[in-house]
Amino acid sequence: MVKVGSALLTDPETGRINRSWLESLIEDLLRLRRRGQQVILVSSGAIALGRRQLGLPKGPLRLEESQAAAAVGQIRLAHAYKELLESRDITVAQVLLTLEDSERRHRYLNARATLETLLSLGALPVINENDTVATTEIRYGDNDRLAARVAQMAAADCLVLLSDVDGLYTADPNKDPEAGFIKEVLKITPEIEAMGGRSASDVGSGGMTTKILAARIAISAGCHMCIAAGHHRHPVSRIEDGARCTWFVPSATPIAARKQWIAGTLRPAGAVTIDPGAQRALLDGRSLLPAGVTGARGRFERGDTVSILSVEGTEIARGIVTYSDADAVKIMGRKSSEIEGILGFRGRDEMIHRDDLVLLNPEPALKESVGS
Repeated sequence: MVKVGSALLTDPETGRINRSWLESLIEDLLRLRRRGQQVILVSSGAIALGRRQLGLPKGPLRLEESQAAAAVGQIRLAHAYKELLESRDITVAQVLLTLEDSERRHRYLNARATLETLLSLGALPVINENDTVATTEIRYGDNDRLAARVAQMAAADCLVLLSDVDGLYTADPNKDPEAGFIKEVLKITPEIEAMGGRSASDVGSGGMTTKILAARIAISAGCHMCIAAGHHRHPVSRIEDGARCTWFVPSATPIAARKQWIAGTLRPAGAVTIDPGAQRALLDGRSLLPAGVTGARGRFERGDTVSILSVEGTEIARGIVTYSDADAVKIMGRKSSEIEGILGFRGRDEMIHRDDLVLLNPEPALKESVGS
């Protein structure tokens, strides 16, 4: 994932899109795709572009002025991406999110499913905050944290924040000539948090503080995060070539971090019981299909964590369920191909996908399944 700030996208003299720079960024992203990597772009710039078109003055804007500027600027921003990417035979998708979309379960799941589908179909999602509808209470307020939430949502391996600074310093290098550069952060301590400062840009809303907050979100999800200077042409290639930047390093992979979170759920919302065949499938690393479910208990909704029980009632796993308890009862024991006919809509083939499932004490369970 790559996040681009407003100060990089817009020309400070004209307030228009810095097209030559943007073309070099697009070339970097396409190079990543050619070697088989999936790419998501989080892009600021709508408000900066729109305020010029509306003749709004420099300096802080009222919320309604920001929303009006975003409504005007988002069209120009989306058009620029569409023109540059589709001329290279890449389908671009615009996704506008608010804070609620990453914090409310159903919205989170819908947004995640949309991103997964877009990527599987070869599209390149371009994401921005939906400023035109967001209130003060449900805004991120900066795209650094939005990018981190999307990285968490998409289980991204790496998030690159392209900025007007080349990384994290012990103090503001614009004010303190003795400020030391920090190449790598393994843990976000109070000392690291204290190094944050305000944005040096007139058009950006995020400073180093928001980037450190973004890093906390990213590394907790198992995602590496990089802060790097983006004003050079081909900014992503420069990072790969060894340009100076700060890396925040997680202690686990995205999938491992997600599974740690699932396993650590103190109170699963409910439980499903599975047959021995499904139990063996889970031990082999496969997903839980409705056909292997024999019972459901408790009240749960799509996106809740549930316990997975053996025939004897032992909890052998936990996972994030893709159906509510009511729907689970209707489709349990049935083939995935029958789900649409039973429920009236086409849901996931899996009751619980293997990426959203973690085994608990797998060794005893393995012995039990072999003995059966």
